[in-house]
Amino acid sequence: MTKLENPVLMATIGAAQGLRGEVRARAFTSDPTALGDYGHLHSLDGRTFEVLEIREAKNVVIVRFRGINDRNAAEALNGLELYIERNNLPDDELEDDEFFYADLEGLEAIDDKGIGYGTVSGIYDFGAGDLLELKGPGKRPVLIPFSEAAVLEIDLEGGKILIDPMAAGLIDSPDDFSGKPPKPPGKAKK
Repeated sequence: MTKLENPVLMATIGAAQGLRGEVRARAFTSDPTALGDYGHLHSLDGRTFEVLEIREAKNVVIVRFRGINDRNAAEALNGLELYIERNNLPDDELEDDEFFYADLEGLEAIDDKGIGYGTVSGIYDFGAGDLLELKGPGKRPVLIPFSEAAVLEIDLEGGKILIDPMAAGLIDSPDDFSGKPPKPPGKAKK
């Protein structure tokens, strides 16, 4: 049993494929057939999986793992998420302006005045573009677009991202620097 310190999601197992223990998997790698190139895959419950064979299908890969030899064992894996340790990702292949999404989690989001809007707690893609989830103490999580207009600079070494709060949808006008909606007009006291 292996406990990962900094897990990175690599694939989600789907339905069984055939009778030999193969499964369909949705790989979150740039090359889906490279899923086994990062070492053994791990589930959050501590199990380890070694890729024996992998081939591409329409929009998934078909994978055969060591020790999964029949359809019943393959069906038991349906829905299981597989991870690797962040250290297994090849940093040396990245360009200067490239990074892994996993490296963004935990970065503080600030604007050009130094006002903090929370830390990045997740990266999502619902089909219309990537979104960053920001969580701050005492604040509800918010989603901002991960675009050049909203995220101006990424400083991995400094542990922060520079954002434009107006382009990110966090404020309505440049005068609203607190990130809170303006108070509704009330009755004036006499």
